[in-house]
Order: sequence, then C-alpha cells, then structure tokens
Amino acid sequence: MQALFIGQTYIDVVFITDHMPTGDEKHVASDYAVSFGGNAVTAAFCCAKLGIVPDLIATAANDWLGRMFQDMCAKYAISLHGRKVNQSSLSFIMPKDGKRAIVRCRDDEHIHPFPMLNLGGCRALHVDGHQPDAAIHYAKVCREAGILTSLDGGGLRTNTHELLEFIDVAIVAERLCEQMDLTPEKMLDYLKGRGCKIGGVTMGEKGLLWYNETGTVEVMPAMPIPRERVIDTNGAGDVFHGAYVYSYLAHPGKSWREHFDFARAASTYKIQRLGNEAGLPTLVDIAKVRHEFEVRV
Repeated sequence: MQALFIGQTYIDVVFITDHMPTGDEKHVASDYAVSFGGNAVTAAFCCAKLGIVPDLIATAANDWLGRMFQDMCAKYAISLHGRKVNQSSLSFIMPKDGKRAIVRCRDDEHIHPFPMLNLGGCRALHVDGHQPDAAIHYAKVCREAGILTSLDGGGLRTNTHELLEFIDVAIVAERLCEQMDLTPEKMLDYLKGRGCKIGGVTMGEKGLLWYNETGTVEVMPAMPIPRERVIDTNGAGDVFHGAYVYSYLAHPGKSWREHFDFARAASTYKIQRLGNEAGLPTLVDIAKVRHEFEVRV
C-alpha cells in the first residue's frame, strides 16, 4: 500500500441539456456520461491514472451498480476494501455555465464496521469526511506514524472539527466557508488553529487561497481557460486532490506550491471533459495543459 483513500462511493450520471422537463413532459439530453463518483473515490482514481495506485475504503452494495463499481476499480487496479451498504448511491448531475446542479441518492448506513488494514508502506492518507469513524481512526493512526494526512473539505460533516486535529493538508471548498459563516481568509485562520500544516480554499475561477508551512498566505490563480471550453466542473476539486496526493508521493522533495500547481493543471484538464472518468488526466495531458498556458512555477 502506497496510499489509502477513504470515502463514499457514487455512480455519477452526468447529462447536458438546455431544458429540464416538468410534469408529463419529456426531453432528450444532448450528451451524457456514466462514471464513478464521490470526493475521495474520484481522487483515488485520479491518483491511479497518474501512476500511483492507492487502496480504497469505500461503500459497496451487492447490486448491479455495486458490481459496476467493482469492475471500475479492477480496471484501474485499485484494491477496494468495501464497506457494505444495502444500496448503491447515485448522483444525477447537470453541468451548465461553469456550475452544476446535483441530485444525490445516498445510502450511508454501514452494515459492518470499517476494515482494519495493515498500513505498512503507506505514505499518504486522503479522506473526505464520509465514513466518519473510519476517517478519524485512520487519521489518528497515520498522524502517529508520521504518514501524511490530507482532507477534502467539500462540506461540513459531523466530524469535521475533530478530524482536522489530525490533518496535515486541508484543502476545503468555498461551500464549507459558507456553511461555517467564514470568509476564505478566516477559514485559513481556522485551519491554522486546528493545527493543519498546509491549508487552502478552492475558489473555482478565482483560484486557490492557501498558506504554506510557514503560515505565509498566497493566491494561486486559476488557469485562464476560455469559458466556452468549460464543459463539466463536477469532479474538478476531486481531481485536484488526487493530483496533489500523487505529486507528493512521486516527488516528496518538491514544495507544496509545486504540488498544487501540478494539481491545478489536472483540474483544468478535467473541466474540459464530460464525466469523471473522461476527465482523469495522464502525466502527458498535464504537461500539455501547462505548456498551453505557459505555466511557470
């Protein structure tokens, strides 16, 4: 095991339409994609696509969607440690004008305790707050063992405040700032107060506001991609997380600014493609994105 990711499994159905029917009305979408979904889950697939295959603790149901997800993991050689639920979870996502509307159907009633894994060789843990008991347990264990711990703070969860005590790198979304009634700047202060060595807020087209190991605050602008090329922003943050975890594992001597710069290019690749799987970049894809926008670290 090189890295462990923990999250909630979704099957994402993403569709493009210029009209949402109501009542008895019908309408045909212009395009669609079906893929794996979920914050830490998508990040795990991104890390695997880039070349370092992690282990994954994720919810698993014995239904046809669950078996589809197992096939997806097998395709990327991801070791899935399933935590049983009765039903697979679904997300229906409609991207439009750089935003996305989402309807989720979720089963997070775990039938069994989370699996206890041997972390020998593990160098990074990435969690999104789902499976709160597993997230807390492994964050504590990894912190004690000196293994990097990373959090995708996409939204406020029951364990967010407690979990942050054991997180080294916390990159959160603007949505969490809104839920906690904090400005992005105040959120950085909060993350520092919880002991996070690296903290940041992803702000979409406004870029990343973050602080480094010394507490110095920086802004990393988003890449200047033309709006007409933005197809699907769903999963862009997940790809960002998966890419910086990969960069940390592959190049531990690089700075966090370099890791985030790499991840910025990865998420820029993602938003130009429909669905999470189509949006997973290779190293060559990321190099092309950085060359196109002449990114210099």
